[in-house]
Amino acid sequence: MSDWNDVRYYLYVSRSKVDMLFQQIPQKLLKQLAAEAKVDLKLVSLAVQKQAAPEPSLYGQLDIVEEYLDREYSLGWMTDPTSWFRGELGLQIAGYESVTGPMFMTGRANRTVVALIGSARHQTGHHATTEAISASYSMLPPLFELLRQAPHDWHVTPPDPRQVDLFPWNEQNALEDVLDFSRGLRSPAVHCEFLARRLLHGTHVDDNGEIDIVVGTPLYVAMAEDANA
Repeated sequence: MSDWNDVRYYLYVSRSKVDMLFQQIPQKLLKQLAAEAKVDLKLVSLAVQKQAAPEPSLYGQLDIVEEYLDREYSLGWMTDPTSWFRGELGLQIAGYESVTGPMFMTGRANRTVVALIGSARHQTGHHATTEAISASYSMLPPLFELLRQAPHDWHVTPPDPRQVDLFPWNEQNALEDVLDFSRGLRSPAVHCEFLARRLLHGTHVDDNGEIDIVVGTPLYVAMAEDANA
């Protein structure tokens, strides 16, 4: 594995994704993956059994899951995404004030626009009971509902709702909606690295040429090493 497994300052870790993926790793691989990720599997397993995993156990599980994805999948880069992809980008983040709502992160590098959607409760230091969460925000339908009507406290100028489809009738319309919304976000960017599951990927052509648009839901988002450089 690469330097991505160094110590990170996490801004966002999807506990639900980590747990779901961790439980699906074949038992025969767990010990080997734990050794490669330098994780004490006994501590991780004990926390899982108690169903009250402390923060170190969450990050230990994440390291094992990342090791598994890196081994079993062809992880892509944001400019050439596969089903799981990495990236390093200045991200504008909206939704961090909430605990129970959505969180939207977007950034652009040259001709590539990345948009990430997830649940705000997975921010580091934020906690919410399961009963307080009314919906999952890691899928496309909640994203397009969000594009129609952003929360009032988001620093964003959303597109005209009359021009945004609740359920875009084709992929091109969906990509254009995401691009328009990303362009309206006005919050400052934070330089981050991330690993995400691809939801949508395609291109849009404007007067300046072709724009590659990648939509995903993050497993984690962390501050990049040169975030303050």
